[in-house]
Amino acid sequence: MVIDNVDRFRVAEPMFEGVRIILGFRGEHYTPEYIQGISGAAFRIAGICPCAANCSTQVSTTDLIKLCGYDYTESILGWTGDVEDAKQNVVTLIPRIKDSIRAGRPVLLWYGFADTAYEVVTGFDDTEGTFVGHHMWQGLEDKPATAKQTRAEEAAQICPAFGAIFVGDKVGTLDAHAAEVVALKEAVRHARDSRVATDGPARQGLACYDYWADAFRDLETKRTVGDSYCYFVYRSTHRAAGRFLREIAPKHPKAAALLVKAAREFIREAATLDKAETLLAWDSPDQDPDRNAKLQPILAKARDHYAAGIAYIEEALPLLE
Repeated sequence: MVIDNVDRFRVAEPMFEGVRIILGFRGEHYTPEYIQGISGAAFRIAGICPCAANCSTQVSTTDLIKLCGYDYTESILGWTGDVEDAKQNVVTLIPRIKDSIRAGRPVLLWYGFADTAYEVVTGFDDTEGTFVGHHMWQGLEDKPATAKQTRAEEAAQICPAFGAIFVGDKVGTLDAHAAEVVALKEAVRHARDSRVATDGPARQGLACYDYWADAFRDLETKRTVGDSYCYFVYRSTHRAAGRFLREIAPKHPKAAALLVKAAREFIREAATLDKAETLLAWDSPDQDPDRNAKLQPILAKARDHYAAGIAYIEEALPLLE
């Protein structure tokens, strides 16, 4: 059984795009960029490490669901290392997911198909023992993903096994103006956060971007999993930042010109990062002095566009109230 007409991932982002897909199926017509914006994901950069895009967030996944006016129930399988607990808990979770699909409600499932991320279950095949759905690594033209129904339990071997989130009934309404203002204020705060500028994966905002670009000044620096993952996510989310700012600019007339200028910088940042695809993608060399020499100025230029975008947002903040 498969629910038809469920959208695919249009932003490569692990925590909030799945919420947009499910709410869209429920009749809430938020753009992918808008959800990235009000969740704060559009403006984040942290690490650089493999978990940064999952861990450095303005709000949690369930906070976003509440913000948009919906209730939810959550079924956590276990925490890091709770492998046996996860195996036991998934036994009762699987029928709940199937019941939700039968009721016409897709489910968010952590580590359901491809990654340590919230992915969208849209169906199941009991003959094959699989779930069917979508994840952020798919293209729009790809076939729906399939994976064994117990796969989510395996997350406990490497991270918390967050299990499933079931989006419930609509119980409130999004305060769009407030959400937009909060997200823009947090974008600036995050970008300027230098409290952990010397603390490895905990670097945030400009401190993180500076670290990332500077790391490749050393021609012996190796590309890591964190470099490739963060590149894949942040290139997509920061492009969404530009489109989010353009979308909301008419709603904030006093700040509109500055928000449009900020949007332009984030779009330029993403376009600059596009030039690094062969240098930072998963199949790029782990260590290559020539690659580093080419990559460092690209990251430095992208960082400058990000900084300029944040500066325009900061200038716009007093005009948003």
